[in-house]
Formats: sequence, structure tokens, C-alpha cells
Amino acid sequence: RPHRTELYEDPPSGCWPIVYSPDYNITFMGLEKLHPFDAGKWGKVINFLKEEKLIADDLIVQAREATDEDLLVVHTRRYLNKLKWSFVVATITEIPPVAFLPNFVVQRKVLKPLRTQTGGTIMAGKLAVDRGWAINVGGGFHHCSSDKGGGFCAYADITLAIKFLFERVQGVSRATIIDLDAHQGNGHERDFMDDPRVYIMDAYNRYIYPGDGFAKRAIKRRVELEWGTEDTEYLQKVHTHVEGALNEFRPDIVVYNAGTDILDGDPLGGLAISPQGIVKRDEVVFRAARSRRIPILMVTSGGYQKRTARIIADSILNLHGLGLLGKERAACGVGSPSVDQIVRDAAKDFSSLSLQ
Repeated sequence: RPHRTELYEDPPSGCWPIVYSPDYNITFMGLEKLHPFDAGKWGKVINFLKEEKLIADDLIVQAREATDEDLLVVHTRRYLNKLKWSFVVATITEIPPVAFLPNFVVQRKVLKPLRTQTGGTIMAGKLAVDRGWAINVGGGFHHCSSDKGGGFCAYADITLAIKFLFERVQGVSRATIIDLDAHQGNGHERDFMDDPRVYIMDAYNRYIYPGDGFAKRAIKRRVELEWGTEDTEYLQKVHTHVEGALNEFRPDIVVYNAGTDILDGDPLGGLAISPQGIVKRDEVVFRAARSRRIPILMVTSGGYQKRTARIIADSILNLHGLGLLGKERAACGVGSPSVDQIVRDAAKDFSSLSLQ
């Protein structure tokens, strides 16, 4: 029998299915400056959405930290025990000085934010099924599997969200992962290697980390990209393969790993997609899922430049402006014509990139 979890308590019906907590952000002693990752990215996305009057604090779902008991739905006890060694966490997060910190500091300042984002992804899974869509402003730790972390990913939030849904939500027995981060999502691939209930589409730069040949066997639709791939080719491939994936296998939930490290100039991604290209990509995925009435859960994953937070916020504004986020906003009684105008103008700019 599944354990009781606070992560599945229903939020107030007036809330948007956008999940976040200030605890997501990793900021202490300048350590966040030692990693190319913008460790305050998640809070910046929320601040941009507040500035545009799309959301307010009392209208978003507050993420809760995943407990050990929650994490054990996927992770081995042995793996969770390993995280009690600071040098292990330093290796996984790729922040070497973490190795020299007492573990209680590492737990509070590094792992708690990642556990809270993981709780957010699990919560967003159920919200997506209930409301048709949900966005966790964090999460997307796609390099972590049940017994191994890496690439800044300490917990397997995508695997957890799907396993929670399979075990606890009636009518959810098939899932599709659409992983469009610049890196191969080897964590969830290893976790679902022989599971016919999970269909994985993964588009990534074929030459960069992790190059996990074993995990590639789990990918049903593999889109290997060349260095410096640009908008036109990229969007055409995404459109073709997302449509193909959803026509080939009808899931009860789509988990969309929307990494922004495909952005031109990203030091780790090696692709050359413009900000408008990223906004258009998210639109293509949401259209495909929403038009088929398949619930979609989006997580934000990798993205290592200061400007990525603005792009994620612009993408959410665009999805809202195009009516791809349902009608929740009206029920909350917030509104601002200026946002709709901004979104309409943005939509005009993006339509020039249209795939037709």
C-alpha cells in the first residue's frame, strides 16, 4: 500500500497549477558563482511573471520538500545514504568546494532546495492530471536515476512523478517523456529501461555529456543533433517528432523536460537556438498535448545563462496568451490588459517563425 504523502494534498481550487517555492534557490557564500548554472534562476522566473501580473504569491502552488519516504519510492536507501557524504554531493553538483563543507550545511543549503524542487515535480504531476497542465518552475533532474546522480541532478524527480502517478492516480498507466534539454536524459532512461508503460523521446546534442550508450537503448524516438543546430532545423525536427511520438503511443500524461540550455551561447549545450526559438518550441509541445487532451507537466531543467529566466517567463506568457494554459486565470480574478497586449505582440513576432 502506498504511504501517505503531503505532496498530493489538493491546493485551493483558485490556484494556478504553477508550482514553486522560494526554497528552490541555492544562494550561500558565493558558491552559486562557482557553477555556470544560475542558481537563482527559478525565483527570477517567478518575479518576471509577477511583474507581468500573470501570477501572485497566493495564486501559485507552494512546493513542499520531498521526504525520505517519498524519495524511497524510486531511490535506493544506499543511494540516499551516499548523499550524507559532502564529497559525493560535490561530485554530483559539480561544485568542488562543497566537498569541504560539513554535511549538515550541504543538506540545508544544497540538497534541501533540490528536494523541494523534486517535491514540486511530484505535486505538479497530480495537478497536471487534475487541471490538464502544470508547470514546475524547477525540477527536470534528468541525469539522476534510482541509484546514481550526476550533472547537477541529485534526485530523479521525473521518474518519481511518473511512479507516483502510476501508483496513486487512477487511470494513469502510460506516460510519455519528451526531453528537449540539450543533454541526453540518461537518468529517467535507465529507470524506465524495460518499462513498456513509458515512451521516451529525447532530442539532444550527440557530442556532449553524458553520452550514455546503455541508456540510449530506452529511447523510443531519438533525435541526435549536431553542434550549432539553429532554429529552423530544430523546430522542424521537434514538430515532426513530437507529433510522431504522440501518434505512435497514446499516454495518460506527457512529462515535458523543457531545458533552456539549447540557447545560443550556452557554455554546456553547444546548440544555437534563439530565445524566440525556445518560446516557439514550448508552444509546439503544448499544442500537441493540449490538442489531444493529454495532460502535460512541464519542468525547467538545464539552462546556464543569466538570460534564461526571462526566456522561460516569456514562454509561459506566450502559452497563456495563446490560450494553451486553460482558463484558470479568470477564476483567480486577476488580470491586466497590458500583459495580454504584450503576449499578443509577442505572438505576432513568433508567428513569423511558424512551421507552416
